[in-house]
Amino acid sequence: MSNNFLRRVDLIIDKDCDFKQVLQSAYKRSNDEIINELLESGLKGRGGAGFPTALKWKFTSEQSDPEKYVVCNADEGEPGTFKDREILFQVPLKVFGGMAICAKVIGAKEGYIYLRGEYRFLLKELENQLEIFHSILDDLKIPFRVKIVMGSGAYICGEESALFESMEGDRGEPRNKPPYPTVSGFRKKPTVINNVETLVYSFMIFRYGARKFKELGTADSRGSKVFSISGDTPKPGIYELELGMTVDQFVQEFGDGDTKAVQVGGASGFCVPRKKFKDTIIGFEGVPTGGSMMLFNSSRSMYNVLHNYLEFFEEESCGQCTPCRVGCQQLKLGIEAVKRGEKHANYLDQLQKLAQTMKITAKCGLGQSVANSFFSIVENFREEMIY
Repeated sequence: MSNNFLRRVDLIIDKDCDFKQVLQSAYKRSNDEIINELLESGLKGRGGAGFPTALKWKFTSEQSDPEKYVVCNADEGEPGTFKDREILFQVPLKVFGGMAICAKVIGAKEGYIYLRGEYRFLLKELENQLEIFHSILDDLKIPFRVKIVMGSGAYICGEESALFESMEGDRGEPRNKPPYPTVSGFRKKPTVINNVETLVYSFMIFRYGARKFKELGTADSRGSKVFSISGDTPKPGIYELELGMTVDQFVQEFGDGDTKAVQVGGASGFCVPRKKFKDTIIGFEGVPTGGSMMLFNSSRSMYNVLHNYLEFFEEESCGQCTPCRVGCQQLKLGIEAVKRGEKHANYLDQLQKLAQTMKITAKCGLGQSVANSFFSIVENFREEMIY
């Protein structure tokens, strides 16, 4: 990686793209060729977990059930994340195109976009773009249709199995795993579910080729990533950058000269303190992120930041499992007690044990990820939790 790679890559927001030609070319290739191209690119899911996209498509394609689905997770509810909204606004056809290529590989006839409830203002234009998309599919004689399902505003529905429950008209609560969506997803049928950004990159790999995508990033974090940048920064907004930068390089570009911490990955992500900026890589080999990058300067109380996160988790927990339902409440009450002096500072150690228990025993990613921000903030800003 060079020191000057903090640049707008602009693979995604590229209007100079013959959408129909890219789609037609992809459909002329065999399913194995498509999967191998994605494998060669090294594309991993851009939601944060980083599962190889090609393997998800491959596993679903291997299921014998003739009824399969492609689902686009557009329930962008992570605090500080707003890049999927811009992608859907700027280049929706590319999102649909990624879904269509996936549908060819797995043998799906139907696709669904689960759109965040707060993004209803995008609905009319997305439906207009879907008409154009379906017209192109008709010209190419591709039997695939996409529908939009509106979310109801619950953070938990960003979790894939809770999203399926919501799509099916039930309360959005996570399912037990296994089985995984590749075997039993929407309507208990084999399903590929990718987020907006992953589907766009899937399409763009067939626009530019796996080699160009692979030239960006690192061995563990191929390609570029769209970042939502907010907080104490003179350059808030959405930027597509090469993966593999250090937090220090990121802060040199987007900090205000007094950045003391960067929250990578939203409330469920990791807080990186100034002393670790140079040694921390933004990528799967360091701190992975779904896109949210929040910068905090010395005017911020990290106690208040953590308290805000815990209030959010307490509110958004579906309440289905005890570790998350009770754990979020107790972590918040615990740091309040320490701050008021009702509990000794050593009580923070017990709270960290509780957070670790949640990470191991919570049913889904919400409860499991609370420990990320809790540990990283308490460990690096312990003095601010006390005084």
